[in-house]
Amino acid sequence: MAIIDGKKLAEDCRAQLKQMVVSLSYVPVLAVVSVGDDKASKIYVRNKEKAAAEVGIKCDVYSFPEAVFQKELESLIIRLNQDKTVHGIIVQQPLPKSIDGGVLLDFISAEKDVDGFGVLNAGRLLLNEKGGIVAATPKGILRMLEATGEPLVGKHAVIIGRSKIVGRPLAALLLNQHCTVTVAHSKTQNLPEICRTADILIAACGQPKMVKKNWVKKGAVVIDVGINRDENGKICGDVDFDDVVDIAKFISPVPGGVGPMTVAMLLENTVQTSLVQTKEN
Repeated sequence: MAIIDGKKLAEDCRAQLKQMVVSLSYVPVLAVVSVGDDKASKIYVRNKEKAAAEVGIKCDVYSFPEAVFQKELESLIIRLNQDKTVHGIIVQQPLPKSIDGGVLLDFISAEKDVDGFGVLNAGRLLLNEKGGIVAATPKGILRMLEATGEPLVGKHAVIIGRSKIVGRPLAALLLNQHCTVTVAHSKTQNLPEICRTADILIAACGQPKMVKKNWVKKGAVVIDVGINRDENGKICGDVDFDDVVDIAKFISPVPGGVGPMTVAMLLENTVQTSLVQTKEN
């Protein structure tokens, strides 16, 4: 068994980005649109600000109260699209029910959609076309899988969860790597049995410690995307780490796994889009 150290991988990625940013004739700028007072959301935004500053990216946060009108947010995004000094735009999730997040995403220019959630970038990923921006979490997971040194071609990957943020784009990304992909979800029958067929098992279902040892094939690579709190209030993943750790060949921890890689990939996307927009690549 070996731990996939997402924290270390993210540190290495940020160090490389810092070297790249220093050589640029401009400062890459990431605009973060934040609405409401969700505590977890505020923590995520601060983490992004801190990581961006470490790399040399300017992170501008536009904070709005929960009562903000949809049109005001749309107008901001239009202005940010037109601002040539801004290279990446994200809308921090979750949003209040009064705000249509899907519509907001449609307003973000595809070349500045560094979250990769827009229809054009999602479509490019699905069709395996070049030029798209890959969603940060799936991109980070792929880097973690590559770091194991295990070949991906022909492997059976089972993803638990079909969200637009993780499950669906990750399925396309792994399919493009020539994996055989099964996407399981809340309506899937015989879930433990299906999971036991996986060479690569990725849990992104939001259920604390749901994946047990008897769900995992011996020697599988296990990636835990979940961030939950257990009965004692301690942060845990969707995988019961202590139960699974001895049967997996590689496993990612929570915390210190996918989370840091997601932020690192967001920053990488911002730098890469800035290069395209400024023609310095």
